[in-house]
Amino acid sequence: MKKFVALALSVTMMMSLAACGGNSAQTEAQSESAAAESTGTESAASESEASEPMEDSAASESGAQAESEASADAGSDGGKLIMVTEAGFAPYEYTEDGSTVVGVDVDIANEIAKAMGKELEIQNMSFDSALIAVQQGKADFAAAGISITPEREEAMDFSIEYATSRQVVVVNKNTMAVESVDAITPETKIGVQAGNVADSYCDEQGWQKTQYNKFMEAAMDLKNNKIDCIIMDSLPAEQLVAANDDLMILDGELFTDKYAIAVQKGNTELLDQINAVLQQLIDDGKIDEYTLNHTTE
Repeated sequence: MKKFVALALSVTMMMSLAACGGNSAQTEAQSESAAAESTGTESAASESEASEPMEDSAASESGAQAESEASADAGSDGGKLIMVTEAGFAPYEYTEDGSTVVGVDVDIANEIAKAMGKELEIQNMSFDSALIAVQQGKADFAAAGISITPEREEAMDFSIEYATSRQVVVVNKNTMAVESVDAITPETKIGVQAGNVADSYCDEQGWQKTQYNKFMEAAMDLKNNKIDCIIMDSLPAEQLVAANDDLMILDGELFTDKYAIAVQKGNTELLDQINAVLQQLIDDGKIDEYTLNHTTE
């Protein structure tokens, strides 16, 4: 009986030991599996962490490249000085070959660019567009026989005045629709350059007007009796009459006008540089020389 009980106990212990051994092995296997999974997870996390700096680095390089390109674009005109004008206002700005702009203002602009160590670029457009380009900062300055008015001073800054002109009346001498500068009435059909000082002067006087981008366009209408006269600066008027035998300038003047260079509001650095050059040219008598060069046939 005792042998039977001892045998039973022995069997039970062996089974118990076997069971314990099985659980230990399973536990060890599970531990190894968990460790492997943990290692894989840590490895994946490590790879993910490693990849993030690379992405950040790529983004950083991309951003730096974009900034560099933007900087290059912004500085692409750094060596240029952009002047806008309307090249139909001889002798201040006009074309001899239909494309190259020359004139008193161009001579002045070349001296400004030279003093600044830059290359002058001239953009030819309508008078109104030239003023708008300066206001919006799309050009460095405008030179186009521009007079200073209170309205313009609110929108842009001006240099010192460098030229004085007389506003005269041009008529068709074959019809003489206007016989004197004092004979203009609200019924007179007047041609002016859009945005020019004569344009605003007609508004102030309550006179009717037709606006033109080019004085040559106004001259054609005057010759065809579509308008009675043109109000314009005396120097370009002399050039216009010289090229059109059937036109003439009436004696006297309507008013005296002075010209300045326009820059974007607040651009004092450029304005100071322009003023320094203008004052030197005035003192040296160079502007009178330029004017003579462009008005002598």
